[in-house]
Amino acid sequence: MTTEPAVHLQRTLTRELPHHEGQNVRLQGFLHARRDLGGVQFLVLRDRSGVAQCVGSGLHLPLPESSIEVVGKVKAHPKAPGGFEVQVESLRVLTAAVEPPPVEIPKMEWNVNPETLLDYRVVTVRGLKERAALKVQAELVAAFRDHLLTEGFTEISTPKIVSAGAEGGANLFPIDYFGHPAYLAQSPQLYKQIMVGVFERVFEVAPVYRAEEHATSRHLNEYLSLDVEMGFIESEEDVMDLETRLLDAIMTRLRERAGAEFSLLGATIPDVPARIPRITLMDARQLVQGKYGHAVGGKDLDPEAERLLSQHYAETEGSDFVFVTKYPRAARPFYAHPEINPDGTADPDLTRGFDLLFRGIEITSGGQRIHDHAMLMESIAAYKLNPESLAGYTEVFKYGMPPHGGFAIGAERLTAKLLGISNVRYARAFPRDRHRLTP
Repeated sequence: MTTEPAVHLQRTLTRELPHHEGQNVRLQGFLHARRDLGGVQFLVLRDRSGVAQCVGSGLHLPLPESSIEVVGKVKAHPKAPGGFEVQVESLRVLTAAVEPPPVEIPKMEWNVNPETLLDYRVVTVRGLKERAALKVQAELVAAFRDHLLTEGFTEISTPKIVSAGAEGGANLFPIDYFGHPAYLAQSPQLYKQIMVGVFERVFEVAPVYRAEEHATSRHLNEYLSLDVEMGFIESEEDVMDLETRLLDAIMTRLRERAGAEFSLLGATIPDVPARIPRITLMDARQLVQGKYGHAVGGKDLDPEAERLLSQHYAETEGSDFVFVTKYPRAARPFYAHPEINPDGTADPDLTRGFDLLFRGIEITSGGQRIHDHAMLMESIAAYKLNPESLAGYTEVFKYGMPPHGGFAIGAERLTAKLLGISNVRYARAFPRDRHRLTP
């Protein structure tokens, strides 16, 4: 069995094997799995496009996850992944693993102890399901960018080291900035509003940081936020219409580019209605109590109410999505635009804020923002915030800011719900939660 490199053959990816039946190919990848059956050896090679079964004899197989090169002839085989296998003529070890992986990569399941998989994330992230989730998220983010560009948006980049919080100063990670107090940004909200005065329509894809002491399957302390802000709107209805179009474009791309990943994970890509159902928060609370007997306390929907409301719209309208609108002022940040009464006055209790629920969980928070300087300063006072700490933000509203609004989508949370992943930490390559700073 030769170990010489097959320099005369171009590298073939595993997904391309059906196009090379009867031909010799050169594969490069990782030794995903191996078996030895009475002198006949089976190995599964994994590359960026998938896996391929290879069979040979007299092979000196390295440890799993070693980087290898296989040269051999492609043959149809109904039980092999993709319907084809490679009959090995030569095997070359490119880089040998020096010890076995701490977990068997082909046998990993998300329903085992999540800490085990996360402790060894540098290796477990190589798993087929693990990387499938990240591939879906990459396509989701690409679709987010592409669609917004077609609608005249400009991508921006905002500071992640800030002097004050965007939502009143709560849940901030403090840092020492050359002897001065500073914080990791919990949202690009204030900056993206300022940039509406430059480009009218802007978006950003960037991490945000929340110092919330959650230890749940749906929260991260660092996550990828997909932020959108648009100017010259009539109301929050324009913002919800935009998000509907955006989600439809995202799902279309996922069907085109990530069908294999959804199949691997047994997940379905939802249809986005031409108009996602909309219900006010007050009506939503009454609905879940009247139909399901679930009383909701507090100023927002609790997780069970979100689940029941989503169940209602899935059953009655066939929609996996529902907008919950007209949030009370107490449940929204200081920059949320108040609802406007029929007589033209501002409602003291309600805002033009909304959430989007998807399959029982909130994936978006958004709404129309205050654009009038006097109204904004009144709101800051009502929220008992320090106007001096927000001066860099409020200044721009002296100079003709248009009516505007936007939203933010948590990429990991949307990915997890799309794929049926029970713990959002598996939808990020290297998650950060209350207890995890490594790897």
